[in-house]
Amino acid sequence: MYFSSAAVAEVFAEYEKRNSDELARAASLGSRVFEHRDEFLLPVGREVGWFLHKLILAKRPARVLELGTSYGYSTLFLADAVMQVGGTLVTMELADYKQAAARTMIEKAGISAVVDFRLGDAVALIDADAGPFDVVLLDIWKDCYVPCLRAFYPKLADEGIIAADNMIEPIVVREDVRKYRAAVASLPDIQTTLLPIGSGIELSVKWSPTNKKL
Repeated sequence: MYFSSAAVAEVFAEYEKRNSDELARAASLGSRVFEHRDEFLLPVGREVGWFLHKLILAKRPARVLELGTSYGYSTLFLADAVMQVGGTLVTMELADYKQAAARTMIEKAGISAVVDFRLGDAVALIDADAGPFDVVLLDIWKDCYVPCLRAFYPKLADEGIIAADNMIEPIVVREDVRKYRAAVASLPDIQTTLLPIGSGIELSVKWSPTNKKL
């Protein structure tokens, strides 16, 4: 598994070093860690990152939507793969300081040309975009999963893929996870499965017998 350039690999190494340092800091904070959550990467992790990277290389989507840029860890994987297939990554974030940090890292990696950074409320930003979206990574605060699903689902392309993170961990978000999985299960043209990688990925595909592509 390789990135497209040494510059991307070097930025990833910086992210991994930061995450390692933050895990040590989180352990020292104990029960107070929740108070500092916005200071941490909280990344999808390398296993999920590479999974998404390979998924994009295989599917070759024209437009990828990332909900929750955060500090840009997953953005790096998505953008590197999207660049290789000639697509575009639209990444949305509510916190301006997180987006600024992510933009700096993506520019440092040399892959910012394929990334469209958007700042604001996710549902409002989705509503303002005509779509379609071929792949969606859902990794924001979990109580936003269902509202975001309702917003982007009508704009999901045939055979479009949704990857939703944190389906298994952390346990404290299980109630919101159940609501999201129930909402996905209620959609008649969605096929879905839970992948026990990273913190748990719900991988869902829009497909129906009337799909003209098949």
